[in-house]
Amino acid sequence: MTRIALPGGEYTLREPVTWERPAGPPRSRIVYAAAHVVADPLGDNTPGSPAAVDWDATLRFRRHLWSHGLRVADAMDTAQRNMGLDWAATSELIRRSAAEAAGFGDPAALVACGAGTDHAPDAAALDEVVAAYTEQIETVRRAGAGAVIMASRQLARIARGPEDYHEVYGKLLSAADRPVILHWLGEMFDPQLAGYWGSRDVAEATESFLALIREHAPAVDGVKVSLLDAEHEIGLRAALPEGVRLYTGDDFNYPSLIASGSHALLGIFDAIAPAAAAALAALDAGDTVRYDEIMAPTVPLSRKIFETPTYNYKTGVVFLAWLNGHQDAFAMVNGAQSARSILHLSEVFRLADQAGLLADPELAVHRMRSLLAVNGL
Repeated sequence: MTRIALPGGEYTLREPVTWERPAGPPRSRIVYAAAHVVADPLGDNTPGSPAAVDWDATLRFRRHLWSHGLRVADAMDTAQRNMGLDWAATSELIRRSAAEAAGFGDPAALVACGAGTDHAPDAAALDEVVAAYTEQIETVRRAGAGAVIMASRQLARIARGPEDYHEVYGKLLSAADRPVILHWLGEMFDPQLAGYWGSRDVAEATESFLALIREHAPAVDGVKVSLLDAEHEIGLRAALPEGVRLYTGDDFNYPSLIASGSHALLGIFDAIAPAAAAALAALDAGDTVRYDEIMAPTVPLSRKIFETPTYNYKTGVVFLAWLNGHQDAFAMVNGAQSARSILHLSEVFRLADQAGLLADPELAVHRMRSLLAVNGL
C-alpha cells in the first residue's frame, strides 16, 4: 500500500480505481464539464500579467473530457475569466477549443463557450454592454461553438433595476441565431455580481429572470444556475418554460439535483470526470444505487474544493489535474496556485484518493511530496 506523510499524520492510499469509459455521451442528461486552462509554467503569469497558456496541455485536457463522453463548457469562470484570463487569451481559447472539438464531432454540440463583457471593463452605458456582449458572442459563433451568455460585472455595476437587465438581454436574445445558455452566477463565485437580475432578494431576482426567459423562450436552450441552493434550483426548474433546460451549477448538491432531473454544467466535473461519467452511465441504465455509490464520495471533495472563498476553487481543480498527470506543473495564470493553503491542498489530496480519483497513486504521491517539501514539510 502506498503511504504519504500529510499534515496531521501518515495517510495510506486506497487501491487505484480504473473507471470504465462509457461508449458515448450520457443519454438521459446533457452534461458539460467547465474546463480549466493550463498555464505555461515558463510564462510570466504573475498577477496582472497577460495570460500565458500552454495550449497543447489545455487542448489535451479537453480531449480527456470528451473521451469520457462529457461536453466542454469553455472560457467560463473555471477557465479563470475575470481572474487572470484576459480577452486575448480567451478569444484564442474559444477558437482553439472549437477547432479541436471538430475532431470529435459537431463543435456546437461538444463545446459551449462563455461570452461576456470583460474586455470592456469601463463600459458605462447599457448600449456599451450590449456591444461588448455582441462582440464576444460573434467570436463564439464564428468559431462554431455554442454560446453561454455569462453574467456581466459591468452590467451589475450600472444597472438600475430589472428593466435594465431585460433591455440588455432582450436585445441579445432577439438577435440570437440559435438558442443560447444563460448563466446566473451567484456572488459566492463573484462578489461583484451581487444583486444580479435587479435585486439582492433572490425571490425577486428569480421572478425577473423567469420573466425574461418566458418572453424569449425559443432563444434559450437552458439556464446555468450557480447559487448553491438546491431548493431554489428545484423550484426554478419547475417554473421554466417547456423546452428550457436547467443546467445545475451547484457544486455542493449536484448528485441529487442531476438524479431528480437537472442537466449539468459544473466546474467540479473538470476534476471528477472519470467518476462522473461512470455514474451517469449507471443513471442511464436505471441503476440509481450504483450512481449514488459513485457520486457520494465526490461530494466531500467538491465541498472542500469549493469552500469559502468559493471563487478560489480553480486552484483545487488545477491541483488535481497536476496530480493526475494532465499537466506538468502546478501553475496557473495570475499566479492563482497560491490561492489555497498547503493544509487545504493536503485535504483535497486525501479526499480525491477516497473518491477513487488519483489515477496513478505513485505519480500523485511523488508530486504531493514535492509540494510538501517546497512548503517546508
